[in-house]
Amino acid sequence: MNPTPAFALLTNGTALPWAEVPAWPMPEFLDQVGASLTRGGRLSSLFGVPMSEGGALQLVAVLAFDASNTLAVGRSQPFTGTFPALTVHHPQAHLFEREIWEQHGAVPQGHPWLKPVRQDHGAGPAVGEFFRVDGREVHEVAVGPVHAGIIEPGHFRFQCAGEEVLHLEIALGYQHRGVEEALPGGPHRASVHQIETLAGDTTIAHATAYAGVLEALAGTEAPLRAQWLRAIALELERLANHTGDLGALAGDVAFLPTASACGKIRGDFLNLTALLCGNRFGRGLVRPGGCAWELEPERLARLRAGLDTALRDVQQAAAWLWDATAVRARFENTGRLEASQAREIGLVGPAARACGLVRDVRFDHPTGWYRFAQVPVSVWPDGDVFARARVRWLEIQRAGEFLRELFDTAPDGPLHLPLPPPAPNTLAVALVEGWRGEVCHVALTNAQGRLHRYKLTDPSFHNWTGLALALRGQAISDFPLCNKSFNLSYCGFDL
Repeated sequence: MNPTPAFALLTNGTALPWAEVPAWPMPEFLDQVGASLTRGGRLSSLFGVPMSEGGALQLVAVLAFDASNTLAVGRSQPFTGTFPALTVHHPQAHLFEREIWEQHGAVPQGHPWLKPVRQDHGAGPAVGEFFRVDGREVHEVAVGPVHAGIIEPGHFRFQCAGEEVLHLEIALGYQHRGVEEALPGGPHRASVHQIETLAGDTTIAHATAYAGVLEALAGTEAPLRAQWLRAIALELERLANHTGDLGALAGDVAFLPTASACGKIRGDFLNLTALLCGNRFGRGLVRPGGCAWELEPERLARLRAGLDTALRDVQQAAAWLWDATAVRARFENTGRLEASQAREIGLVGPAARACGLVRDVRFDHPTGWYRFAQVPVSVWPDGDVFARARVRWLEIQRAGEFLRELFDTAPDGPLHLPLPPPAPNTLAVALVEGWRGEVCHVALTNAQGRLHRYKLTDPSFHNWTGLALALRGQAISDFPLCNKSFNLSYCGFDL
């Protein structure tokens, strides 16, 4: 489906002058965005850009049209006060509009559940008022933010009838660090480190998106060898996290063979990333203009051998998992999410593909090395815990095959090139398929070529609502298993 010609069209990892981004009066802007969503567009980002004069605000929408490999960008004319909520007809806008209200005070009129996303307007985490279900047999269960285990903080409020979950509301913000607020005026020396620690297990994906945005603003791209090395690191990040998730899912149903084995094998994949750059999470590897570490033949050979061993080990661990009928009984028909729901809320990544949606930035909006060699999209139709686990397993196998191909196609040439300064008054967009799904970075420079607005969207921002919907009609005791089957980031959401 092609986007409307009224939008400015661009491809992933490119930029355009701010003056060329079409601006409409607010009602027309919302009509254009809504019509594009109805025709099959997907809301990758929706955010506010403060104006220097009079406290006015502009809204900017970035829509992904996956079938045509196209991104569409448009903006509203400056306004103050209120705007009609898109959420009424397009639920995938609901968190974006709450965020705009939280950050800028602009009220989306008609929003069905307007409350903070991360902060209660400076007063603390976004707990606010919770939705309640009335009834004689209905009771409320509050979980967190402090949990039993060394995990991130988040609050979960269940409305239950007996053991059945009628409604789950998720409140986050306990790890809000103000990363978006720290980036304007940059790029600073600290900016890349703030990006790398945005969500530690997604270091490579976020660093690659940041590098892509700055390279687009500079009108250049990284050398081929750097693009090749970034792809290796991104797939190793995917392997480590998917393997860890299979083990954690096994642990949640007390299947210890796979749980124990995958914990160790995840470490093996992380050690291969450390072999690239000395850091198990990949910090210090990806830099705007290229990569900071070379991969000479001797370490490439060690990397190849280590990958072969780890893939054999995870093959065995997964075989134990799929052969256990007790595991299948717990995974199948648990935490089911329909494809229509996933589409409506804008789900991304393995969670979307486990509902049968073909959504993968590597395929739909390829950049870097993925323009030359593609990974097959891994899809499963059932939308339950089993489907989310199977998609992870398919991606482990295909990432391993892709890495073996990469090892045989190493290009020559420089690893890093000097990066020209960012162009002034320019907007750039970069999408990367992280292991959880689409990472979206949007940057806008000012007249001096410094960052005026930098919008970050981690895949968890799209997907927490999916977890809440998947719990409806489930036993509350299924929550840990459902939660792990999504395995979303608290800090990546909290920014």
